[in-house]
Amino acid sequence: MANRRDIYSILVYGRERKYIGKFAYFALKILGIEIPVSVRIGKDLELAHGGFGVVIHPKSKIGEGVKIYPGVTLGRADIHLPVEFSKFEGIEIEDHVVLASGAKILCKEGTLRIRQGTVIGANSVLFDSTGENEIWAGIPARCIGERETLS
Repeated sequence: MANRRDIYSILVYGRERKYIGKFAYFALKILGIEIPVSVRIGKDLELAHGGFGVVIHPKSKIGEGVKIYPGVTLGRADIHLPVEFSKFEGIEIEDHVVLASGAKILCKEGTLRIRQGTVIGANSVLFDSTGENEIWAGIPARCIGERETLS
């Protein structure tokens, strides 16, 4: 989607703008997408198929060229605890990661990192950080292979 400016991209990046930020944030919510203003996003994010049902925790950071399919969640794995007792620090998605439909990325403590080029399979539930260019799938997700790097 390099440099394609669809309505979703305009709204995602518009969240950070002074005058239209709140409008963009609430417009995304109406479209079924929860991305708080605190989430830093690199260029060329793609919300595939409109990204309906995507929920991103406010303590997340997303790199460049990331592709997120509908129904993806980035959040705390310890929601049974009051936030002040949580050891969760955040989630970092590096460049060129693919988060397939329904993937749940849940951090128990510290910072969970999905390294560059990794793919998280559809409906997977990931609790662990990954290496670069890995393919993770299942419940709980485990590494099932490596992604070929494109030269």
